[in-house]
Amino acid sequence: MRISISQPTYLPWLGYFDLIEQADVFVFLDSVQFEKRSWQQRNRIKGPDGLTLLTVPVVVKGRSEQKIQDVELSEPDFWDKHLRAIETNYGRAPFFESYFPGFASVVKGASQAGKLVDLNISIIRYFHQLLGIKTPLVRSSGLEAEGRKSVLLARICKELGASEYVSALGSACYLVNEIEEFATRSINVGFQQYEHPHYRQLFPPFHPYASVLDLVLNEGTLALEIIRSGRREMLTPEDARRRVQQGVPTS
Repeated sequence: MRISISQPTYLPWLGYFDLIEQADVFVFLDSVQFEKRSWQQRNRIKGPDGLTLLTVPVVVKGRSEQKIQDVELSEPDFWDKHLRAIETNYGRAPFFESYFPGFASVVKGASQAGKLVDLNISIIRYFHQLLGIKTPLVRSSGLEAEGRKSVLLARICKELGASEYVSALGSACYLVNEIEEFATRSINVGFQQYEHPHYRQLFPPFHPYASVLDLVLNEGTLALEIIRSGRREMLTPEDARRRVQQGVPTS
């Protein structure tokens, strides 16, 4: 049983869906503290001048320790501005007419709940289904596991019966020093290694690390094949530790 765990982010990049597909179960880590101005509330689309950020406005004043699952949208109709920006930049994309209406409907509907987590997870589920990924998705807030950082992750894995945990490489900076939390529970740890693939984009030159929306609107039914093409052999904790010690970027 292979488990992957990650915070639910807004309009995730390609590597997020590669991480989901590698797992037997994927867990949205929504029971931890929210970080403002993080990928939890923003991501990038591609325009004539390169990559640009779309940021979801949320309520943060007086809520410095709120959990992701509790974050409220400060402007429930923010989607109008975001969808207009997407239409302006992708209106001439090959698959805009095929996918934009469905995507827009999901964003509008999910925004009505007023919670960032519902918006993010609804969008991820939309692409999860569109891409044809079969991995079951669960939320950590619906589990019993508690704790911080590696302790929480290891307890989630144990609760779900995992024998292997696949981590995003960005977590290696702390996880490699806390591997014992997994070892004592008989859980092996590996780190995702993802090389961003090239694909057809509007407005050359090519810019990596845009939202998966950029890929889908430009490549349509080839999207999952392209995502898979970036997957490389998983890194061991020793490999990941070496990268951290050498100062090699992990995210």
